[in-house]
Amino acid sequence: SYCGIDMFGPFLVKNGRKEMKRYGALFTCLSSRAIHLEVAHSLSTDSFLMCLRRFVGRRGNVRLIRSDNGSNFIGASAELAKAFQEMDHVKINDYLKQYGGEWISWRRNPPLASNMGGVWERQIRSARSILNSLLKTHAQSLTDESLETLLVEVEAIVNSRPLKLSHENSSKKLN
Repeated sequence: SYCGIDMFGPFLVKNGRKEMKRYGALFTCLSSRAIHLEVAHSLSTDSFLMCLRRFVGRRGNVRLIRSDNGSNFIGASAELAKAFQEMDHVKINDYLKQYGGEWISWRRNPPLASNMGGVWERQIRSARSILNSLLKTHAQSLTDESLETLLVEVEAIVNSRPLKLSHENSSKKLN
């Protein structure tokens, strides 16, 4: 329901003889710290909106998204607001009442408060460290498909960690 989002990269992938830049979009749950990773083909608003649609399609509706002030996020927020203005509100409200859906609320961090994004920045650091170790053996032959697969593997590794130390482990760690 409540998530943070940030973009990271670029990653160079081969498309025939050309090398193209791709980016990672990291969505993190603000309560469980679980992550969802998507491949973005650029840093444009449209590319981010496609990532957001895939995320919502797989993980379900989101109430609140927190992000930094990246221009792609500002553009996405503006486009969502514009699309909302153009819609038939009566029909939408009827649908939402019937199926219990809710609109996405977007909050951006203040421009000089980079510390407020610590949750997703730390998740990006975890994802990057795993991804870098995987890329040591696969970086030369990285394609769109292999990058997507690697991001899914990174997501699985990060999400498989325990949420907190068990009682036995925490007492050992304190001693």
